Amino acid sequence: MSPDPHPALPHTQYERFESGRQYEAMLDALIPTTQRVIRIFDKSLSTSYNAPARCELLREFLRADPLNRLFIVLHETNTIERLCPRFVGVLQRFGHSAKIRQTPRAGRHLYDAFVVFDASHYLHRFHYEHMRYARGLNEIDGTQQLLERYSELWDASTPYSPASVAGL
Repeated sequence: MSPDPHPALPHTQYERFESGRQYEAMLDALIPTTQRVIRIFDKSLSTSYNAPARCELLREFLRADPLNRLFIVLHETNTIERLCPRFVGVLQRFGHSAKIRQTPRAGRHLYDAFVVFDASHYLHRFHYEHMRYARGLNEIDGTQQLLERYSELWDASTPYSPASVAGL
């Protein structure tokens, strides 16, 4: 008997959570499962992006394939260099594949942050000041909606380039 040429897709999983530690752990767990693109939208980057383990996960992801990409859209970029110097080092090392953009003032009323991994997994915080969020795994419909929003945010935003950080 030959294998099914059209195997069933993995089952969709959607769960809600309210723990900041769980959120950060899930984000770190999804980075190495990503095959091509990570897209982040948030008010600003948390200091978790300066953690050595997170920076190493992102370096490994970007080194794994020259086509891998990290795209970030933020409302506030003014604290990145001060709060996340390790992450700035990652951006500078992988400037060809890691990009940050800043939303225009008119777009800063958007308050739900999200991270999309490829086109099938996501973490979606319902408000950037709270840790209530949902995780969707193999959740194509929800991911597609977030990707459409992300595309609009990316197109409306302007490039951000961190200043050189010495001593890293």
